[in-house]
Amino acid sequence: MTLRDGRRHLPEPGGPAPSRSRRLSRAIEVQEAVKEIIVRRGLAAGDPLPTESELMQELDIGRNSIREALKALQAVGIVDIRHGFGMFVGEMSLNGLVDELAFHSRISPQDESNHLAHLTDIREILENGLAWRLIDRHGGADLAGMLSPAREVIERMEEESLVGAVKPETDRLFHDLLYRPLGNPLVGRLLGAFWQVYYQLSDELGTPDEAPEQVARKHRDIYEAVIAEDREAVAAAMSAHFAGIRTRLARLRSG
Repeated sequence: MTLRDGRRHLPEPGGPAPSRSRRLSRAIEVQEAVKEIIVRRGLAAGDPLPTESELMQELDIGRNSIREALKALQAVGIVDIRHGFGMFVGEMSLNGLVDELAFHSRISPQDESNHLAHLTDIREILENGLAWRLIDRHGGADLAGMLSPAREVIERMEEESLVGAVKPETDRLFHDLLYRPLGNPLVGRLLGAFWQVYYQLSDELGTPDEAPEQVARKHRDIYEAVIAEDREAVAAAMSAHFAGIRTRLARLRSG
């Protein structure tokens, strides 16, 4: 209900205790009211939000309802509560998706429909498409120069492979830098989400079956196929790279 001055009014329930469905509906209504304030004021990620007291006054509801709504919005990354500093519009996060995928992959490791196997398929398709987009968008230009940060990470991989395993952080950085020229901030977030799932399941997945030198070589193959603007070579290099991950997944299912 909207007051004459334009404020939202969410009447507090009175009388008998409301049913569970009514409580859930009310909780969602309060959350939507807070989101509406963010949108209506044109707030962006990192911008400060009104205080609890200001929200209570603007929405004309009690403190408990506001706090429950803020906690729910914090859980999905819409609100960022920094104790001692205030409340802010949250940064976009895929943490909920990461936790759900990791959990369901952990409880069904031998299932043919394992979520982690499907996630690997999606990641391979995504990275193939991103590499081809690089070629489409920047082919004919100085791709080697544009991707020099990715080449430097490959050289770091090769150095690491001489003394031990390639560090996961180095591997992840290569994939991030390879697609950075596309200028799509969601790419890094999605690839980061995939990495977080693998990281949460690292104990179950175990160490790679490939020698560190092979790991570094496969990443160099991807890089060289891209700068050569060879789509078939890109697909072959990606397939070889993800074959190593699938071998670990097969070991997880058989274990």
